[in-house]
Amino acid sequence: MNDNLVGHADGGEIGFQELFADAWTARWAVLSITFVFTISGIIAGLLIPKQYRAEILLAATDSSTGASGGLGALASQYGALASLAGISISGKDTKAESIAVLQSRLITESYVRDNDLLPVFYSNLWDEKAKNWKSTDVRKIPSLWLANQYFSKQVREVKEDKPSGLVTMRITWRDPIAAAKWANDLVRNTNRYLRDKAIRESDQNIAYLNDQAAKTSVIEAREAIYSILKQELNKQMIARGREEYALKVLDPAQPPERPSSPSAPFLGAMGFGVGIIISALWVWRRSSVTRGNPA
Repeated sequence: MNDNLVGHADGGEIGFQELFADAWTARWAVLSITFVFTISGIIAGLLIPKQYRAEILLAATDSSTGASGGLGALASQYGALASLAGISISGKDTKAESIAVLQSRLITESYVRDNDLLPVFYSNLWDEKAKNWKSTDVRKIPSLWLANQYFSKQVREVKEDKPSGLVTMRITWRDPIAAAKWANDLVRNTNRYLRDKAIRESDQNIAYLNDQAAKTSVIEAREAIYSILKQELNKQMIARGREEYALKVLDPAQPPERPSSPSAPFLGAMGFGVGIIISALWVWRRSSVTRGNPA
């Protein structure tokens, strides 16, 4: 077998036996390279802050139960009243609304503010002893807007499984207990917000419809009003009696026991693999140069 460098004019190649022999000759260098990469991976795994991922599984509920029938009757018999009352006569995608509110700036910022999470997110800028920001420059003090951007991109992830319609929200954070708590709290706050909003709207609609019913003596009009009024009362009753108004929790978030970020053994194994590849390339290059340029 020809011992010349690959690509030489004579077309020679370095055989496996020659490469193995060269690798054995330089075995201590090979072991050193592999050892350095392996140890580097392990150290990186120990030094990189561990991240924990808490997941909560959700299903959107039909928060407009029974409303469409009454709205249809009102639209056909007394459409002007529905318009004046501010009641939509067309169905709406309550699921899309619920998911949008779950990820909304309103819910995120209010939760960050109420739970004083700015110092948690930006601990490097916070003086724990003085309980104040290290800088007095307003431009360097984190805002709720920045917190929402950070939380949306780095902490929270919401995915919907189209075939099943189920929604999964993941919270990734260095504290597993906090990650699970935030996930459960955000869903709870979303349900509370949408429930309170529905109750307020129903109160306004009911008050308006009662007022209109008292003003008219037309039997057809009163029948249409009472039809939609019944639906609004049912809607309000459901909202007041259902804690999981918009999002039903199928599997609540639990503090994860294992980190989701790569562990020290995993990174060590990756370092070992990289070390082997680097060593092989080094041996091949060394053999090519040596055998292609004999003394």
